[in-house]
Amino acid sequence: MFHTPIVPRGRKRSRPAEASAPRREGVKFEDVRLYLVERKMGRSRRSFLTELARSKGFIVEDVLSDVVTHVVSEDSQASSLWAWLKGGPVKNLPVMHVLDISWFTDSMREGKPVAVETRHLIQDTLAASPEATTPTPVSTVSRYACQRRTTTKNNNKIFTDAFEVLAESHEFNDMEGPCLAFRRAASVLKSLPWTVQNLRVTEDLPCLGEHTMCVIKEILQHGRSFEVEKILSNERYQILKVIPRSKWAVSKAEAQALGNIIDEAVRAITPDAVLTLTGGFRRGKDFGHDVDFIVTTPQLGKEERLLTSVIDRLKQQGILLYCEYQASTFDESKLPNHRFEAMDHFAKCFLILRLEDSQVEGGLQTAEENRRSWRAVRVDLVSPPVDRYAFTLLGWSGSRQFERDLRRFARMERRMLLDNHALYDKTKKEFLAATTEKDIFTHLGLEYIEPWQRNA
Repeated sequence: MFHTPIVPRGRKRSRPAEASAPRREGVKFEDVRLYLVERKMGRSRRSFLTELARSKGFIVEDVLSDVVTHVVSEDSQASSLWAWLKGGPVKNLPVMHVLDISWFTDSMREGKPVAVETRHLIQDTLAASPEATTPTPVSTVSRYACQRRTTTKNNNKIFTDAFEVLAESHEFNDMEGPCLAFRRAASVLKSLPWTVQNLRVTEDLPCLGEHTMCVIKEILQHGRSFEVEKILSNERYQILKVIPRSKWAVSKAEAQALGNIIDEAVRAITPDAVLTLTGGFRRGKDFGHDVDFIVTTPQLGKEERLLTSVIDRLKQQGILLYCEYQASTFDESKLPNHRFEAMDHFAKCFLILRLEDSQVEGGLQTAEENRRSWRAVRVDLVSPPVDRYAFTLLGWSGSRQFERDLRRFARMERRMLLDNHALYDKTKKEFLAATTEKDIFTHLGLEYIEPWQRNA
């Protein structure tokens, strides 16, 4: 089997005596009393954030009581959070600020309590009238995909499928603006833990323009979009849609089988090398159009030799049907790269590998009329230096919209440049090192989002 690339760092244990009692010395903000909700956050993270806030002069209460002014939670399910809050002993809950972790993050960055904005609030969805059949939207939906958790479960597929068709149609016509607008709208709706059932619940959601709202309204009224149906029946769209697609999708079992084959070849050359399955499969998807792997070695400067040796070994085994190899063009002196979507400059190759039915658990995923003992599968293999591994892994693991928004967030909100090679702080005029994806999120002041929550 190919191996998990990152060994979690050991966490320091919090000292019970310090975490159990609020620290009053050095208090700067007497009128603000925080309570951090442990639900979803976890005990160790809550202790860390408590100490962080107290070090900056905030009062953090260990128990939720009527003295609390600001309740901070990482629970994105507003209904379950409010049900828990209302089941407690607090009487003045209506006058408290119930806030998303974004308010806490903003306050820590500013070193003082920032003004509470609508985007910070976690609305009381349980306060809706009994007649209401749809939830009230959580007002903390960020306009950046990198601040939203999006799993493979899509509660608004009828709308997002329509947006994807519209985005693709505009892409085929070289209309980048409308294409991005529909992809951003689809990304927002995919992140919602509830289904849009009327226009009212979309009022405070970001990235929904006039055109997207018209499409939503039409689908709500008629169950379909006539504009989308017209596009789907267009001959030019049908041709352009089919050309770049694989004939059959690749299953997760097939991707894992390929991982075992490549991992065996890698370890025969360099036992301490690391092979990682990325792309949609790392995000939890069951099918994809190709398979992406990152391979690296702790021996700096040996990446290209490792990659070419793997190619030679696959060729000797009769597995390699086709190969396009690209040598590394990485030049640290040319960083930072100001291109918004900089491509990888590391050594990489495009392969077509022969995968046998017997190598796949459950067999190959092929059409019955074309049933045979093997199939050809496209594989992309990139080999970055180990000190650039985290940036490459992050760049190859998010959805297209997630990666675009992550880089846009870095540039617009943090004055940093991020690509698959490095993270550059324009304020400090220096590159920021990272050995894990979490390190990069920390540099950006973002809460870490797991790979399977990046399906924006």
